[in-house]
Amino acid sequence: MPSMTMTEKILARRDAVQPGDNIWVNADVLMTHDVCGPGTIGIFKQHFGKDAKVWDRKKVVIIPDHYIFTADKMANRNVDVLRQFAAEQDLPYYYDVGTDRYKGVCHIALPEEGHTRPGEVLFGTDSHICTAGAFGEFATGIGNTDAGFIMGAGKLWVKVPPTMRFVFHGELPPYLMAKDLILAAIGDIGCDGATYRAMEFDGDGVYALNIEERMTLCNMVIEAGGKNGVIAPDKITLDYVNSRNKSGQPYTPVHTDAGAKFDFEKVYDVTKLQPVVAKPHSPDNRAFVSEVSGTKLDRAYIGSCTGGKLTDFRAAAKILKDKTVKIDTFVVPATTEIAKALKTEMCDGQTLEEVFLAAGAKIGEPSCAACLGGPSDTFGRLNTPISCISTTNRNFPGRMGHKEARVYLASPLTVAASAVAGAIADPREYLV
Repeated sequence: MPSMTMTEKILARRDAVQPGDNIWVNADVLMTHDVCGPGTIGIFKQHFGKDAKVWDRKKVVIIPDHYIFTADKMANRNVDVLRQFAAEQDLPYYYDVGTDRYKGVCHIALPEEGHTRPGEVLFGTDSHICTAGAFGEFATGIGNTDAGFIMGAGKLWVKVPPTMRFVFHGELPPYLMAKDLILAAIGDIGCDGATYRAMEFDGDGVYALNIEERMTLCNMVIEAGGKNGVIAPDKITLDYVNSRNKSGQPYTPVHTDAGAKFDFEKVYDVTKLQPVVAKPHSPDNRAFVSEVSGTKLDRAYIGSCTGGKLTDFRAAAKILKDKTVKIDTFVVPATTEIAKALKTEMCDGQTLEEVFLAAGAKIGEPSCAACLGGPSDTFGRLNTPISCISTTNRNFPGRMGHKEARVYLASPLTVAASAVAGAIADPREYLV
């Protein structure tokens, strides 16, 4: 059998494939949420029948997370549709709003609840589902039509993508995070540089990252047009997965074969990288923080699937400890588990929550919150054309609520430093 990359091997299962092949791929998990779930359910019922059952009730995961804490009637109606469908289908993995089962951001809730496993195929109605590639699986975003088909058939016709390889070598300096690495890569190849390609990450700089930081790397491959991102599983991966695999679902890790062909390769020395931001209005509009330092800001936002994890808040707290923010600063944990940890995780004698509140930040409910804008009463939404520095993953016009707002993307370290300065600031100035 010819040598294959990780992505090719996962999609091939037992047969050999090569980039460009069109094949049927069986889904191990299908995820949808409150934005796309109603549409997916409608398509499923239209084509499979109003009384049809999903192909496998234990493989459908529904996580409302985007427009949750709002009085908007249409947003609430979406959740009602999900709730009714989950009851009709007797779905064990529906994480309902307003209950003890509610989780928060789907991309972080999926691994927390044990739905991400090496060697598997995860489809989801959200472009950032590629986050789960950090667990050594093929995870890609799909539309409602494809999701509705999978819901009934359990499989999808997929073209095998070629693989691009990004190698990060060296010991990561304390002022850099995974967000800096992926923004550097996207800046190099552009927002269309990985169109319908897999982005595989490798190197000792990658494997020194914890699992949450690896999730950040894979999360943003879609900002370069990538089909999926992937990192080969190691002990860190397996320890996390095994501790969360509540169902005891068996899985088979795969690794890229020696001699596998890559469509593109890029090698970085992380010791030579600087803190990075993406300037408005595109994730590939890269600049070093030192080049835009002093740019005035109105708001700082620390949250989302790229910036609302415990690792992100630990980093931000290191800078915010015993300091006061000069601009409106919002802290939004991705999930309820992380929200609880903010009350117990310590930073120099204070909990993370105490650090943030003492600094003058506001803490929101676990959800996507301002990342996608949403209804006018969504927490932290940008209702006026202000300038914001954010740990989120997109800064297109209107992404966070106002089409004229200027959004800068950066790591939690850089966002925290900027919150203290009231302008874009280099975290190296605040880390001692």
